[in-house]
Amino acid sequence: MQSDNNDMGTDIKTDVKTDMTTDMRYEYDVLVVGAGPVGLTAAVQLAVRGWQVGVVERWPRPYPLPRAVVFDHEIARILASLGLADALPTLSEPAEDYEWRNGKGETLLRLAFDDTSHSGWPAMNIFTQPRLEAVLEERARALPGVDILRGWEAVDLTESTTSVHLTVAESAGDQPLLRDGTRRHRTLRSAYVIGADGANSFVRSRMRTTMTDLGFQYDWLVLDVIPHDQDRVWSPRNLQVCDPARPSTVVSGGPGRRRWEFMRLPGETVAELARPETAWRFLAPWDVHPGNATLERHTVYTFQARWAHTWREGRLLIAGDAAHQMPPFAGQGMCSGIRDAANLTWKLDLVLAGHADDALLDTYTAERSQHLRHAIELSLHLGRIICEPDPAAAAERDARMLADQQARRDPLAGMPPQTLTTGLLARQADGTPAHPAGRLGRQGRVRFQARTGLFDQVVGTGLALLAVEEPRHVLDADTVAWCERIGLRLLRITDDPTADGEGDVIDLDGTYLPHLTDAGQQALLLRPDHYVFGATTRMDEAPALVSALREGLTVSSSATAGTG
Repeated sequence: MQSDNNDMGTDIKTDVKTDMTTDMRYEYDVLVVGAGPVGLTAAVQLAVRGWQVGVVERWPRPYPLPRAVVFDHEIARILASLGLADALPTLSEPAEDYEWRNGKGETLLRLAFDDTSHSGWPAMNIFTQPRLEAVLEERARALPGVDILRGWEAVDLTESTTSVHLTVAESAGDQPLLRDGTRRHRTLRSAYVIGADGANSFVRSRMRTTMTDLGFQYDWLVLDVIPHDQDRVWSPRNLQVCDPARPSTVVSGGPGRRRWEFMRLPGETVAELARPETAWRFLAPWDVHPGNATLERHTVYTFQARWAHTWREGRLLIAGDAAHQMPPFAGQGMCSGIRDAANLTWKLDLVLAGHADDALLDTYTAERSQHLRHAIELSLHLGRIICEPDPAAAAERDARMLADQQARRDPLAGMPPQTLTTGLLARQADGTPAHPAGRLGRQGRVRFQARTGLFDQVVGTGLALLAVEEPRHVLDADTVAWCERIGLRLLRITDDPTADGEGDVIDLDGTYLPHLTDAGQQALLLRPDHYVFGATTRMDEAPALVSALREGLTVSSSATAGTG
């Protein structure tokens, strides 16, 4: 959907307004504050749908050091859908394993991760954030609809009923000041502003939303290391040491890197941990020293658990750390932020194009906060196990986990639930989601129009009705026309290798058809963020399913169900 479909076109003219003195466009469909992984993901997702996006980033250059190191299969699928499928293997590697040991070296828990998962990508992936940000920014800059405004800081904004005016100033230090010592300012305008600007978010500060803080705070020394011997074998590859004497983490930091994390103990100061000699002293038991490794990053980080109550207020929206922060124990911090972007951008696209009521954006908080709170609760659950400082309590924990292992019981909760229960979903008469609505959709290899590969890479992303029969045969002309207007693709899934219809998708590995057959389903309506809107058990129910989506995009009464 292109920006010329924008029903706000009389107010926002994104294709002509440029400040020729600075070569800076000053009107956009959406402004994103923050050029980290979340902000860049949002920018690319909007730009590939035809919208003009400005990304405002106060730092003139990308941050060069590692931070997040884990993303899961769902995030890999999202990143691949941005055009990064070929780049992912160069900046990440499958996690393979994750082992927990106590202070005696006994194994409390051992996890093995699949190379291919529900989403068609490795279940867990270890990566280096600067490399990911580099390919994301390269992708964004290659799109004609994106401007990356580095070295400009958001300092003020005003919101009207039709647009937002965002004042930006050249970042102090790296940009020249005017003769009177002040910074140069520009005012940008857009229909919406997304704040992906971190824990101290400027955009969030201009909203009335409050924060919930669970009071979970631990200081950890984080050390990112580049071993000189790249052939050294680390076994297990990813290790959690649950030792009350010093809880520690030893994991891959992405290709060519390792990460160590050590919890600050009572009586230790942050200043003491911040000394390089302290870092090398902690690394010595692992046979890591200045002679065989380079200490790339050395910092003390405070883990927190907090979130904003509302992520959308009028034309202002927040995502990523601007909306929530969590401890890293479940590896879901950056993942949650990228899920935010994936959930929000397809809804913004429909609203900007005039295909959905503005109230659709209220489902953003309802849907994402459900996942987010579970991710935080899981992180806290794991953190309380890992960070136990009391030897007696740790001994009880060890005995319980060893018994669980002996009995083959899983002592840990699963990853964040891949099921939505609120927001835009097909519902039963009692208002509850109709199974499998809200579940994360599968992805497998398919053949489509003479191309073979994962579904997203050969069919594309977006709204899709995937049926065992040609869906156009049961939809009337008005419904088909509506589907075409909003970009809802009508597809037939088949295992017939000779099928060559325009909408025929050949299921090469049995990812789709056996699953539909086992569930007694004939059609599946998928959202652009890969979650299931709803399904039918008969083909003649497909028109009602599409109608439910159509009504959901225009009726606001249920849009905020479950918010809070």
